[in-house]
Order: sequence, then structure tokens, then C-alpha cells
Amino acid sequence: MAAVFRSTVPRCVPVLYRRAHCISSLREIAREEIGKIKDSGTWKSERVITSKQGSLITVVGHQQLEILNFCSNNYLGLASHPHIIAAAQAALQKYGAGLSSVRFICGTQDIHKELEHKIANFHGRDDAILYPSCFDANAGIFEVLLTDRDAVFSDELNHASIIDGLRLCKARKHRYLHLNMSDLEQRLREEKNARLKLIVTDGVFSMDGDIAPLDKICELGDKYNALVFVDEAHATGFFGKTGRGTEEYHNIIGKVDIINSTLGKAMGGASGGYTTGPKELIDLLRQRGRPYLFSNSLPPPVVAAGIKAFDIVLNSNNLAERLRHNTKRFRDAMTKAGFTIGGSDHPICPVMLYEERLASVFADEMLARGIYVIGFSYPVVPNGKTRIRVQLSTSHSDEDIDKAVNVFVEVGKKLDVIS
Repeated sequence: MAAVFRSTVPRCVPVLYRRAHCISSLREIAREEIGKIKDSGTWKSERVITSKQGSLITVVGHQQLEILNFCSNNYLGLASHPHIIAAAQAALQKYGAGLSSVRFICGTQDIHKELEHKIANFHGRDDAILYPSCFDANAGIFEVLLTDRDAVFSDELNHASIIDGLRLCKARKHRYLHLNMSDLEQRLREEKNARLKLIVTDGVFSMDGDIAPLDKICELGDKYNALVFVDEAHATGFFGKTGRGTEEYHNIIGKVDIINSTLGKAMGGASGGYTTGPKELIDLLRQRGRPYLFSNSLPPPVVAAGIKAFDIVLNSNNLAERLRHNTKRFRDAMTKAGFTIGGSDHPICPVMLYEERLASVFADEMLARGIYVIGFSYPVVPNGKTRIRVQLSTSHSDEDIDKAVNVFVEVGKKLDVIS
């Protein structure tokens, strides 16, 4: 036994040395990259919130203050709505915390089917399929739908999840200039031999708050025999007269072929995404969509919260109308004060600053005065397009908005952004 022990010891030494050497190399590489990020002024520090999501929050290091939150996708204020919380709690008691499985094994409950039917009916489509997130929905669809016989046409500023999803498919890829219909048409015209053509766009672009010209995109789809796909993550539930999104905003409900969206923003604020469209597509995604087949099913409390969120939106349009009021109030006041605000008609309100370090300093100055906002810099936005992205919520009062504008003006003058 001793001889065996002595013979094995030397074998461990190279292994231990290799591991120490590899870890040391990893640490050094990471430190170098972190240094580059900090030197460029694009380092992103995470602030720790100690309260539920809402218009008023508490933040570590600022516990003495209730902070006004102007940097959340909680558009309709449903993330901490008492009816949403109650629905999630009831589902937790009845169905448990999770399914410990994927959908096709033992991870489908009646409430999953109920939510899918509700989503399909809300959008006026045949069927819907749930995913853990809209990122997963975007990651799962293109690989299944498109082959090397097909062609896809994607707006150059589409969300990262769309870009990553398209990388997985073998279709011929065309990237058209942002919102540029002439460029899109030229690319559609040049692609003559595709089995399927698919135009892919965000409905509302999350960094800029600008809106895809879906009506014109659908016209081009009809002209060149192309399908139209839209990601409605920043539109579902509140954009358009009854919250049906960018389709409704452009008065073309039913014209888009495939819609992906999320439950993690306006519709409850937790997590979960979905695809809705033709039944045959949804059936195919259930058989071949990798994020669906290999990820645990959506937890019951999240599903119940989603059901309740759709019920609230379907029952009344008051929340969306309040959000439109808040959006106009903020945009008008900030523009009058001299700030450059990106986008239009949307509660995403980018306050353009253009300089990386300036955005970080500006956000810190705002927090010190009781307003929670974040500076957005590369790689979240392109170089030279740094901004403070303000997001309005139904839960903001007129007084909240006026206070935020006043603080923006105070900090803007201090940092020579406005005069």
C-alpha cells in the first residue's frame, strides 16, 4: 500500500501545478480586460436594492432615503401590484415553487396551458409557447425555422437576443440600416432564391425608444413575399390604444406573422417569454426548440402572475392611459429644459450625454439627490451614444416626474450639460 501511495504522489504534482498555472492565467486575463473597461469609463457597478420594485425603492448606501426609481421596465407598475402578489402566492401554495423538469417530461401544468391560451387570444393568434425568458424565445426560434435555403433580414439595432438567435441559424443573413426601408427593400429585391424570407425587427428599440415602421415593413413583406417577425418586449401590455403593441400603434393588428414578447417587463415584471403565431410553427417549436426542450418550465408563481397581469390589462385601459400621460409630461419638460431626448411617444426616454464618464458621474449625482437612474454605455449602446435611459411608469405621480426633472436640471447645470 505504501508503495502504491508513493507512486501516485508525483502524479498529483503536475496536475496541481497545471491547475494553479491555469487559474493564474485566467485571473491575469480577466484583470487585463477589467482594466480596459475601467480605463474606457464603461465599468458598470450594480446597485443593491433592499425593497420591492416600484416607483419608490431603498438602495444600499442610501437607506436614509426613499429613492424615486426612474430606471425600470415596470411600465404598468404591476411588479408589486397587490393582485399580482396574491396570485403568485396562491399558485405557490397550490402548485409549489417549481416543476423540477422540462415541459415535455413532467413540467406542464394546467396554468401553463391557460397562460398560453390567454397570450394567443390577447394577440389574436392561433397558439403560443412559453419560455423562461424572451431571450430564450429569440434564441430558440430562428434555428428551428430557417435553413440554408432561407434568408433573414434584420435591423442593425435589433436586441442582442435576436442577434444571438440569428447566429444559430444557417440562413443567409442581411442586416439593414436602422429603420431604413429603402435599404431593406434593396436587400429584399436582391434575394431571389430563398425558400423563406423573414424580416426581423424589434417593435420598440429598447435603448433609443424609437419605433419600428411596422406598417411599411409589412407592406414590403407583402411586396416581396416575406414573413414579418417582431419582438414586442417593450410594447406588450401598454403600447397602442389597448396595449396590443406596435401593431396596434400602426393600426395593422394581425399583419405581423410572428410575435415574441416577455412577461418580465410590463406584464408582471418577473420572468418568462413567449412566441405566438401560426399553430404549425408553435407545434414545431415544442418539438425542436432547444430552450424549450432543455430548460425547466416556468415556475407556477410566475405563470400565475402572468395570467393576472393579462387579466388586469384586458379589464381596463386606465394604466396604459396614465403611462401615456406620464411619458408626455416628462418628455415635454425635459425638452423644454434643454436636454436632448431620444425616441418618441414611448416611456423609454434616453437623455443623451454622449460621454462615457459623464454618464456615470451624472447617474451618481442623481442618486445622491434621491433619483435612481443608470448611465448606459458601450457595449450596451454604441460608442459615442452614451445616455441616461429614463423609463416612465404608471406608478409615477405628477409630483414624482416634476421632482425628477428638477433634479435633472440641477445636475445638468452643475455638469455643464445644459445652460
